[in-house]
Amino acid sequence: MGGFPIISAVVFLPLIGALIIMGVRSATAGSFSSEEAGKDSRAALLAGLIISSATFVASVAAFLTFDSNAAGYQLVEQYAWYGEITYKVGVDGLSMPLILLTTFLTPICLLASWNSIHTRVTEYVVAFLVLETFMLGVFAALDIVLFYIFFEAGLIPMFLIIGIWGGKEKIYAAFKFFLYTLLGSLLMLVAVVYMFQAAGSSDIEVLEKFAFPPHVQTWLWLAFAASFAVKLPMWPVHTWLPDAHVQAPTAGSVILAGVLLKMGGYGFLRFSLPMFPDASHLFQPAMFALAVIAIVYTSLVAWRQTDMKKLIAYSSVAHMGFVTLGIFSFNEVGVQGAIFQMLSHGLIASALFLIVGVVYDRMHTREIAAYGGLVKRMPVYATLFMLFTMANVGLPGTSGFVGEILTMVGGFQAATWAAAGAALGVIFSAVYMLTLYRRTVFGEITNPKLNDISDMNVIELVCIVPLALLTILFGVAPNLIFNITEGAANRILSLMVGG
Repeated sequence: MGGFPIISAVVFLPLIGALIIMGVRSATAGSFSSEEAGKDSRAALLAGLIISSATFVASVAAFLTFDSNAAGYQLVEQYAWYGEITYKVGVDGLSMPLILLTTFLTPICLLASWNSIHTRVTEYVVAFLVLETFMLGVFAALDIVLFYIFFEAGLIPMFLIIGIWGGKEKIYAAFKFFLYTLLGSLLMLVAVVYMFQAAGSSDIEVLEKFAFPPHVQTWLWLAFAASFAVKLPMWPVHTWLPDAHVQAPTAGSVILAGVLLKMGGYGFLRFSLPMFPDASHLFQPAMFALAVIAIVYTSLVAWRQTDMKKLIAYSSVAHMGFVTLGIFSFNEVGVQGAIFQMLSHGLIASALFLIVGVVYDRMHTREIAAYGGLVKRMPVYATLFMLFTMANVGLPGTSGFVGEILTMVGGFQAATWAAAGAALGVIFSAVYMLTLYRRTVFGEITNPKLNDISDMNVIELVCIVPLALLTILFGVAPNLIFNITEGAANRILSLMVGG
């Protein structure tokens, strides 16, 4: 890019856009925070769409300059900041796909809000754009202090999105989300300070090569795991997620499932494995056990849910259990599968929450019992719902199959019992997803209100069809992802051996 700071541009473009929107609002309305100021036209959403779409284009431009064959960090930018702490950003095969996923989903979230958000619209758009900058910063940061700042800052806009535009129990869900994630991250902050003191640098590349003593690694690993396990989320610190999903607006659930949950898996791969290899090996059996419990237990809980969103939320916990299994298999198949599963789940879970949002906007209920016979009134909706149901189950030909089978193969090579436990989750996911589909789509129309329900409109199709196409594309051509992630996966594993 001729020396152009493309990664910084991608990270901060949404924030600059948010500041411009706030400035225009303040100049025209006089009061940014008043209730009346929020009930505006679609202008703010349109501005947000343009800014987030421009960010996606910028991320694609960055990707086009990215060398998939190189294992190390690329497009690195480094500037002096504060003492030994530097502003350093860059990408590798692990972070580049996640940045593309983030910039791809954000415009979809704003477009999906077009007909569902009517109050404080400007503030809503600003919250999403600020959140996008913080999420992109997490994946681009190559300084551990900078990473921590972005990692924690993302709590604030998400807290507001749930707490202001959420459902009836939004305050409870927002505080639960905030406290769970904050408490875990405080331990990570202590570990970050220790690492900075011990290594004399906060540069991630320096820390990767610094040999921490094994007994120190154990404590550092636990401190980082406290934060990443909550974010992933792993059993038993997953209970904030169903509440947050149920209360969040549709777009909030999409970005939560699509991107925020991936920060936990990203953290394990970026920090825990390469920096604390001895401790990672020590805790491998425990992580396998937690992954299997998450997959089996939350699948059974999902089966008994009566709320569509809650069912998909528990399904997310189960699917992130496969990510944990793949990460801690410590082999290329498992790690590649874990990264692929994170990306695949980002597409499939996001689409399922959009699918639920479509009928919620019409019926204002997410209770499974309120539906039935939707295929008679919404054939296009039923078709897309079927595709994502099958993808969530792991049907061959969809991206869901590739991620699950690779994490299980990787897990099998490391611990047969763990893969066997995870295989139960595949069976259970078929049970709860097909049960959900049968109850809502097939059968007779028992609810008279469903007789007047309309099929998907253009905006809804524009949001969901790209996700459907990518789910199929990555299912039949997974090498599109593997060619990008292979170098990073091998580098992480070689750092473990070197440590």
